[in-house]
Amino acid sequence: MPSIFFTSTIKKRGINPYVLVSAEVATQLKENWRKPLPVLVQVNSKPEPPWPINMMPAGDGSFYLYLSGEVLKASNTQVGSVVEVKLQFDANYKPGPAHPMPSWFSEALEQNQLAKQGWDELIPSLQKEILRYMDRLKSIEAQTRNTQLAIHVLSGGKGRFLARAWNE
Repeated sequence: MPSIFFTSTIKKRGINPYVLVSAEVATQLKENWRKPLPVLVQVNSKPEPPWPINMMPAGDGSFYLYLSGEVLKASNTQVGSVVEVKLQFDANYKPGPAHPMPSWFSEALEQNQLAKQGWDELIPSLQKEILRYMDRLKSIEAQTRNTQLAIHVLSGGKGRFLARAWNE
C-alpha cells in the first residue's frame, strides 16, 4: 500500500488532539470512503511501528485523525505543533471486536437492556474502538466513570464519549 505524507498543525476538538485530513488526501488512501477509515499513522516518523487507528469522517469527505497520547508522546508533539503526518491504509484491519469485553462492562450492559440494544446496533468498528478503549483502563475509578458514560449514551442519553457527541 502506498503511503501519503502531508504537513499539518495539531488542533484540539473538545479535549481531543487531532489533525484534519482533507478530502483530497483521504481520496488518495481510499476513494469514496465515508465511514471510519482504518489507517496506520506516524507523526514526525514516530511511533515505530506505525500506530493503527480509524480516522473519523467529518461529513464533507475530510476526516478527523484523532491522535492518541501514545502517538503524541512518541512523536514529542502537542496541540499547536506543526507535524509531518504519514498515513497508509491499514489493509490488515479486521472489523469487529479485537479485545474481549471486560466483565465489568459486560455486566453493566446486561443490567441495562436499552444500553445492550444500543450496543448491539453499533457498527463493528465502533464496538471495536470502545472495547480497545475499555481494555486500556486500569483504575477502578476510570473503569466505573467510563462504563457509566458508555451506558448513558448507549441508552440514548446525550453526551460526549470517545471523542464524539452521541444522540444529539
